[in-house]
Amino acid sequence: MLPLADPLFYAVAVPAVVLAGLSKGGFGGSIGMLAVPLMALAIPPVQAAGILLPILVVMDLIGLFAYRGVYDRRSLALLLPAGVAGVAVGWATASLVEDAHVTLLVGVLCLVFVAERFRPKPEAAQVARGHRPLAGAFWGAVSGFTSFVSHTGGPPFQLYMVPLRLAPMLFAGTAVIFFSAINAVKLVPYFYLGQFDARNLTTAAVLLPLAPLSTLAGVWLVKRVKPQTFYGVIYAAMTVIGCKLVYDGISQLIG
Repeated sequence: MLPLADPLFYAVAVPAVVLAGLSKGGFGGSIGMLAVPLMALAIPPVQAAGILLPILVVMDLIGLFAYRGVYDRRSLALLLPAGVAGVAVGWATASLVEDAHVTLLVGVLCLVFVAERFRPKPEAAQVARGHRPLAGAFWGAVSGFTSFVSHTGGPPFQLYMVPLRLAPMLFAGTAVIFFSAINAVKLVPYFYLGQFDARNLTTAAVLLPLAPLSTLAGVWLVKRVKPQTFYGVIYAAMTVIGCKLVYDGISQLIG
């Protein structure tokens, strides 16, 4: 049955696209990571990723316009080249890596990150950290790789970015540019891997009107939500997402 004719598909795809749009607009951190797992309740994860990518690219264009000129140059210089390399590794190993392994890894990273942020620390350790070139290259590469596999590049990106304690607008603008570039690069391997067939593109076109509305809603929320609340949403989202991804990864490995 075509996804367009399946009510269950719409029941999970609509909230998935909305969550992705809010995240692309800069709100909720990596909450958009739930898009592929949600859609995978109705269709195979690979097909879900193929349907989502064109929608994500449109969201990226809206985000780039909304956050034009607002970004942290040093963060992009460290993360972006490594992110592109991570996409290349994902493409090269596409036939070898199982989705379950990446799903489990990303989920564990989410939960470790949240646990670390809430572990009691001396007052001096709670200040913003400076840039760390090696860490930036590592997490940028991991983000590019996991983004290629299942659009789950958010947590690795945030593992480097959140400790910088940037202002919400600056954080969001940097994320928009990073993932816009990564998604643009992903278009080529996704095309050659056959994920842009007529069925996937038609489904993406039907869901596309949700892209600008949800992305602009995310931009609106970032501009009006206090920094403490902003980062609280990120931590909460990463906790939920981490639990979901760990559960999914283990279920796939033992199933």
